Parts: sequence; C-alpha cells; structure tokens
Amino acid sequence: MTTPSSTDANYAARLRRKESAWWKRMLDVQLPYRLHLRRLKLGFVIDVGCGIGRNLANLGVGNAVGVDPNADAIATCKERGFVAFTPDDFTASEYARPGRFDALLVSHVLEHMPTEDAVALVSTYLPYLASGGRAVFITPQEAGYRSDATHVDFVDLSKLAEITKAAGLEPVDAYSFPFPRPAGRWFKYNEFVQIARKP
Repeated sequence: MTTPSSTDANYAARLRRKESAWWKRMLDVQLPYRLHLRRLKLGFVIDVGCGIGRNLANLGVGNAVGVDPNADAIATCKERGFVAFTPDDFTASEYARPGRFDALLVSHVLEHMPTEDAVALVSTYLPYLASGGRAVFITPQEAGYRSDATHVDFVDLSKLAEITKAAGLEPVDAYSFPFPRPAGRWFKYNEFVQIARKP
C-alpha cells in the first residue's frame, strides 16, 4: 500500500472537497481563523505550505505570497487570484529577496515531517524574513492530527518551541486556538500556535 502524500494531486483534490462541504459553504467557518490572523497584523507574509490558499484568502489578496510543493494546489491558488509558487519557482521569482517579508507563516505543515525536516524547512525560508520579523507556526491538536493520514509527527507546543529555537528564532508567545487546550482532544479544528521573532 502506498503511503499518502501531501504533494500529490489527490491531496489537493481532497482539500478542495473538504472546503466545498455544504456546511462550510453555509457558515463562515473560517471567520475566527481569519480574524485571528488579521489581529496579528503580520504585514507582508510568506505562507509556506499554503495548500489551496485558505490562509492566503484569510490574509487578503496582496498581503501574502504562497509557496507549496504541491503543483495542483498552486494551480488552485492561482485560479483564485493569489500569488503562489512551487519552491523552485519561488526561488526564481522577484519575491525571493533577503528580508522581503515581514512575517513567515507555516500553518498545518510541520506535522507532515520529522522534526529535523521541519527545522530545515523553516531555516530554508528564514533568509526571506526581515530582521525583527515574526514567524507564526500553527499545528493541529489531537483530533485534527488523527484526521489526516499524511501526518507524520504530532507537533505540540513543546515541539514547536524546540523547532523555533533550533531554527534560531526567539519564542514570543504560544497558545491554543480557538478554544482552550482540552478541546483539542475532540475538536478537529483546535490548533497550537507558536509566535517567534527573527533576531
């Protein structure tokens, strides 16, 4: 049996199916997450692991650039009017300049890889983050972690702190969102959030 991958076309199609659920269309389920990101006032953001553009939409067109290794997901982002690239295309783009971004967002990505790969991924994109800029890492809690077969490592707040420090960032804040930590055991959309600063 083949291990599912977040980089293949089936994964992008799964994200589109999940997003188009009738109840998600009727209710603005992204509202608390959108308000959360906007309250952080991140400035110009590089969204690493942007998927089909959920957080690019939450941040607002023109406020972020997405990067994702899934070419089908990037195609969806572009169809939706977002600026997004595969990693190779990003490094060849006008945006790949040292210190170009005010913030780095890595949301629902680090749990897809072992810790050493997570540190390497973050380190790859840190040169594009301005000195003093913020990095925001978001990972699912237990119920969300169990919901995706492509998840590899459960990344809680202690693991996020470990990744943050190993990448040379200074932790600023860490919390559970949108509900207190115990909700993560049954509510699929409860998240760990780590905010850090680039020295």
